[in-house]
Amino acid sequence: MCRTSYASSSLGGLLDATLPLSASTRTTAGILLLTIVFIEYGGTYILRIVRGGESLTKFQEAFARAGHGHAGVLVILALVCQILVDGAALDGVLGFLARNGITAAAILMPAGFFFSSAGSGATEPNRFILLVYAGAVSLALGVTSLGFGLLTAQVR
Repeated sequence: MCRTSYASSSLGGLLDATLPLSASTRTTAGILLLTIVFIEYGGTYILRIVRGGESLTKFQEAFARAGHGHAGVLVILALVCQILVDGAALDGVLGFLARNGITAAAILMPAGFFFSSAGSGATEPNRFILLVYAGAVSLALGVTSLGFGLLTAQVR
């Protein structure tokens, strides 16, 4: 349980906002936060590409940027969605898809971009491009489940 007080001048005092985090959210969020270090490291690779330090085709450059961008955005989205799943008290299949679908997409989509463009002089994606599509399906299932769960959640 995390407790935070916010000073609110418009309300004339302090608001007590309690944010209960499930064990699953704490674990997943902790792991997701640690992955940001690897995304940062990937940023140094992107810098080497931009500065001409890596010999890549235009296709490989584009896929490296796409993989890096998707990794960063989807990890942040997955972090936010962990909290929303707890807030809506989702469980069962809906909770599983909402909690894990977006997180899986944060792994699958960037991996698909990186692995499908691997190899010297590649100019088109290899079979690993299927990971991008698998990630897109996972993302769609996750956000749809979470959206539906939030819209149908009982007010506490």
